[in-house]
Amino acid sequence: MYGGASGEKDRIRKETKQVSRSLDPAYRTEASRSITEQVLALPEWQHAKTVMAYVSMPEEPDTKELIQAALDEGKTLLLPRCVDRSIMEALPVTDMNSLVPGILGIPEPPAGEVRDVPEPEVILVPCVAATPNGIRLGHGAGYYDRFLAEHREMSICLCFSRLLRSDLPTENTDVPVDLVITDAGD
Repeated sequence: MYGGASGEKDRIRKETKQVSRSLDPAYRTEASRSITEQVLALPEWQHAKTVMAYVSMPEEPDTKELIQAALDEGKTLLLPRCVDRSIMEALPVTDMNSLVPGILGIPEPPAGEVRDVPEPEVILVPCVAATPNGIRLGHGAGYYDRFLAEHREMSICLCFSRLLRSDLPTENTDVPVDLVITDAGD
């Protein structure tokens, strides 16, 4: 291997990103729709008053409809903000036009004084790849693993079925998610 689990993760991340870039746009659209429908049908989503989502990147299942559904349903919507290269916080958002480019170039809530942020009851988590049993390979910065270690609410990874793998290397800092939702209904 390439220096243990970390090197193997880098190799798989690179390989999977190539597969992701080659996915047909029509597949991405239909797969994202299927994933969205499954999330919206979950009792945990339906009963949650506060949900944490994320603004998807082009290679990830599109989260725009989930974000809009949370706002339309009157839920408190939290989105991640990277405080620095190691800390991510969840901040409430009521207007998607208020987002600003963050450290990683992803739209996120602006910095500011926010008090009494409610705990999310459902946390949507991105991935590069995942296993059906909740092991996920993120983008490599560890933001979500550190966040999930402190917030043990229902965590749901959104993954294109074509990026599912049977096994992924893990390290002791990796935090599995409770559920992986794909377009194949896994």
